[in-house]
Amino acid sequence: MTLSLEQLSARMRQGEDIPLSDTARIALALSIPSILEQLVVTAMEYIDAAMVGHIGAAATASIGIVSSSTWLLHGMLAGLCMAFSIQVAQYLGADRQQDARGVLRQSMLFNLVVGLAAAAFGVGISQFLPGWLGADAALQANASAYFAIWSASLPFVMAMGTYAAMLRSTGDALTPGLISVFTCVLDIIFNFFLINPTREMTVFGQNLTVWGLGWGVPGAALGTALANAVGGTLALGVLLLRDGPLCIRKPGAWRITRACLHNVWKVGAPLAAERAALSSAQVLLVRIVSVLGTTAIAANSLGVSAESLCYMAGYGIQDAALALVGQAVGANRRDMAKRFAWLCTAMGMGIMALTGVGLYVFAPQLMGIFTADAAVIALGARVLRIEAFAEPMFGASIVASGSMQGAGDSTGCFVLNLISMWGVRLTLAVLLAPRFGLVGVWAAMCAELCTRGALFLLRMARGRWLDKGALA
Repeated sequence: MTLSLEQLSARMRQGEDIPLSDTARIALALSIPSILEQLVVTAMEYIDAAMVGHIGAAATASIGIVSSSTWLLHGMLAGLCMAFSIQVAQYLGADRQQDARGVLRQSMLFNLVVGLAAAAFGVGISQFLPGWLGADAALQANASAYFAIWSASLPFVMAMGTYAAMLRSTGDALTPGLISVFTCVLDIIFNFFLINPTREMTVFGQNLTVWGLGWGVPGAALGTALANAVGGTLALGVLLLRDGPLCIRKPGAWRITRACLHNVWKVGAPLAAERAALSSAQVLLVRIVSVLGTTAIAANSLGVSAESLCYMAGYGIQDAALALVGQAVGANRRDMAKRFAWLCTAMGMGIMALTGVGLYVFAPQLMGIFTADAAVIALGARVLRIEAFAEPMFGASIVASGSMQGAGDSTGCFVLNLISMWGVRLTLAVLLAPRFGLVGVWAAMCAELCTRGALFLLRMARGRWLDKGALA
């Protein structure tokens, strides 16, 4: 029988020696739903890219030109929100349930205020952003509309990410996964009617007139925004209505506490800085790619979407590692924190090695999902096969960083990501792009991800990431 995370935490607090088989089972029990959830999140990106990609390369490029900016804004907000879920995991590990509920309430206030401010900021700069990124004039209108609509949905995006992470911190990875599946289904339905115009279709041998708004790229953004709004509301509803350690109906205060603010600053600020460093580097990479032509822009954007099918498994295991290590640190069990960290990292490297093989073998087919443009497919498949060699080490960096963040060592993750992304990837991309084009940019990416994985494995082996200790 598999232990629940709550039972495991109780045994850890009592100082019991937990068998490796039990820790492996609970790691798998948390990882599998989280992997499926991440795959569903990736599927939403695939849906937008595939539906828009069949309109033409220009439509794809208009989304690709602002995609790194959406990563930047969302990444910084996600880093701050993650600081709340890390606190919840550690407080639950220490059996401080009332403190955990207090953090949840404060995260709700934070999401409301910061989410609305971020939405206003994104909508405000949307008109100018494509021009700042060097987009061709023909792409700017659609790119601006996509970014504005996406930005307007940020409060719901933050709500879904934060409350799903809270549920995982309690050991419930299934509910966030089911919410994500439902959100993905809604995304398909909304996009189907919003992207395409009213048209004739043959269904089971019958000719039918199917209504549609025909909004193209803005329709894809609106479909995703509406789906995220429903998903975020559902995640909040679970925490409001369902019984459990984080049930909001249980006693607790809504006041802002000094301890929570201190922990958000201690953990969240480096996480936000890390996401900003990674995503701003991606913005510069898009700027480098933007001068290589529409085919290169489209192949780069769709290639990133195709590759995400591989690394989402790593991010699913990262979610599990963060919850497990966080609870172990809260229970004051450094030995269990190390065991969870290495176990989850090995799982991530193994799974991503397998998906890397699939990426190499099926690269043309993956690109063909998104576009019928032969030139884009050929170039995209070529760069994907370069990237496939980096997947195991990319998996190491993803899962190891989640383990370190669960222990509160977000500063170390920030430093390592900053060194690898800015010192290796950008430097090599600047040197290689003029001569080798998009192939040079992706070769730089492959070299950087291998370097990043080695750096994270080295830091995890040295053990200093555990010196951060439990939060206040």
